[in-house]
Amino acid sequence: MAAPAARWAGGPAGERQEHAAGALSCGFVKASPQAQLKLLELAELDTELSRLDHRRRILPENAEFEAAQQRDAELRDELAALEARDSDLTRDQAKAERDVDQVRTRIERDRARLDAGQVSSPRELENLQSEIVSLERRQGDLEEVELEVMEQLEEVTRRRTSLSAEQTALADQRDEIATRRDAAFAEIGEQAGKASDSRAAIAADLPADLLDLYDRLRAQHGVGAAALRHGRCEGCHLSLNTVDLGRIRAAPPDEVIRCEECRRILVREQTA
Repeated sequence: MAAPAARWAGGPAGERQEHAAGALSCGFVKASPQAQLKLLELAELDTELSRLDHRRRILPENAEFEAAQQRDAELRDELAALEARDSDLTRDQAKAERDVDQVRTRIERDRARLDAGQVSSPRELENLQSEIVSLERRQGDLEEVELEVMEQLEEVTRRRTSLSAEQTALADQRDEIATRRDAAFAEIGEQAGKASDSRAAIAADLPADLLDLYDRLRAQHGVGAAALRHGRCEGCHLSLNTVDLGRIRAAPPDEVIRCEECRRILVREQTA
């Protein structure tokens, strides 16, 4: 029975040729075994850089700082609302005080008329006395309103004082979180800088076409190369069958092989 015809696995014409045995051979890319082994160092550094980037994004200080920022925004909004409420209540208090003063003034004037004996008519006297009683009742109602407004003002003032104190403490807490976060960022940045420098040094020594293939595979699959060790791809951790391993071992040392399962470049080691 004839072997299946070779298939092209995407990319420019002739880029990736898949053998009937299952392993992919990048016939258009040739690289020395030493260059291929460098891909494992590159993959390790890329994994480290990804790990550092992930660590930067999930730092606990990030969530802590965001929560502090959110609480600070809530405090600002509530304090602004309380300031507006304070302004309204202050106006209400001033109005209540004016109303009470007006009624008190009228009572004092009416009583002065009574005390001075300026009212001679019994009917007028009765009306004046009735008016004083009504005004005193009105004064009591207005004083209750004034007292209620004052109590609300005191509560607003107490709440504003409490929130302002919390805002001050939160600012200190936020500064402390930012200090810890920035220290962690600096540590991660230093490690990432060293890894990036090492990666650049390795990449500079690799053939351009091999590096281009590796970078494209890394962009697609996260990791561009994996070791073929003890008959197993260390990328997807699947073992190759005996026939595939025999064909891979028989391939020229500079032939770039790919794993059919995870599509990474398979770097042959002595233990493959």
